[in-house]
Amino acid sequence: MLYLVPTPIGNLKDITLRALEVLKEVDLILAEDTRTSSHLLHHYQINKPLSPYHQHNEHKVLHHLVSQLQEGKKMAVVTDAGTPGISDPAFLLVRECVKAGIRVECLPGATAFVPALVNSGIPTNRFCFEGFLPLKKGRQSLLKQLAEEERTLVFYESPLRLVKTLEEFITYFGEDRLCSVSRELTKLFEENKRGTLKEVAAWFSQKPVKGEIVIVVQGRE
Repeated sequence: MLYLVPTPIGNLKDITLRALEVLKEVDLILAEDTRTSSHLLHHYQINKPLSPYHQHNEHKVLHHLVSQLQEGKKMAVVTDAGTPGISDPAFLLVRECVKAGIRVECLPGATAFVPALVNSGIPTNRFCFEGFLPLKKGRQSLLKQLAEEERTLVFYESPLRLVKTLEEFITYFGEDRLCSVSRELTKLFEENKRGTLKEVAAWFSQKPVKGEIVIVVQGRE
């Protein structure tokens, strides 16, 4: 059995009772960063072995993990924050487990783009989740394509690239497109800045930007 267990995106209270139960009963927890996950487990007095599972080793350890699961081990996958498989490792392992007939269960829970989208004030009935844009190859062609997208657009971005990305959005989408930038969701200094792309880019260009970022952009009318 493989469990995908969402973890809090900031506030440690945002974990479900079921997630805690699963983490207590599995044989092994696969963690994106064992140091980050150790803090969460210690907070909830969970003493289970941790093994690193991230984008740099997932191909290397994949078949070994599947073999252990086939032998009857129960494992949980967690990331530093949010739901595994959403811009974080998990897809490859899930795909191989499905092929091998291993039961996979994903628990509901925290995912950063959902609260950012819902509180943006931008239509939520149809949206397109893009995650992190490619840094170089294919970035411009993708932005040209997304400029014609009528659904609400949702992106993840690093604080260091936020202003540059918003400026690119102005170039491709137009400065009057509505957007919302959510930063440090569920944490003490949570910020949700709404307005046109021009207004929001100007706001964040005037100060240092910290924390995890979700950008929501209105689709083409």
